[in-house]
Amino acid sequence: MYIKQVIIRGFKTYKEQTSLDEDFSPGTNVVVGFNGAGKSNFFQAILFVLSDQYASLRAETRKALLHEGAGQAVLTAYVEVILDNSDKRIPIDGDQVAIRRLIGVKKDDWLLDGRHSTKAEIFGLLESAGFAKSSPYYIVQQGKVGELTLMSDAQRLGLLRDISGAGVYDDRRAESMKIMADTATRRSRTQGLMEEVQTKLKSLEDEQRELRECENLEGRKRTLEYILADREWRGAQDR
Repeated sequence: MYIKQVIIRGFKTYKEQTSLDEDFSPGTNVVVGFNGAGKSNFFQAILFVLSDQYASLRAETRKALLHEGAGQAVLTAYVEVILDNSDKRIPIDGDQVAIRRLIGVKKDDWLLDGRHSTKAEIFGLLESAGFAKSSPYYIVQQGKVGELTLMSDAQRLGLLRDISGAGVYDDRRAESMKIMADTATRRSRTQGLMEEVQTKLKSLEDEQRELRECENLEGRKRTLEYILADREWRGAQDR
């Protein structure tokens, strides 16, 4: 899978529709030009569609991406990236896939092969083809290669783990360990509460037993008082 064509209109310095389709190859592609020729904006246009860098845009950010210059104001812009899908890395029919993103000051729409789609659907298909948010090194931005040469061994190891996807599992393991630790803490607290409740229950059971004994003694006391009173009454009657 590779980029076959890029169509840009109204995005940053590209006011008129610009289509690049004949110069891409399945191998390495190099974009060259004078300063200010639009190389960086061309790269940003690809990122605009294929990366998570522009996933959520505020109104002012969308406005900043629209072409600003002399003449009639640009109200909408779009970038369309057409990918060769002859190897079927993206699990849909067709030997090519066209992804277009259309923005305005108050809108942000996605199209897949000419039909309206959602950002979630688009990124789901891209992730199935290896464009994973968790490993964003399928696009190497300017300066990253230079940073690699200056990294320490530990930093390079971390980078390799991110590229291979192992960092995702490390993050999940750390999250799982945190959940386990929180669960153990809650279990300890629950155990303490249970012990406290059991202590209170034992105290209540002791109080209940004492109350029953007191009630029994009180009943015997009333019985004896009745018997004594009856005897006294009978004695007084005999006299």
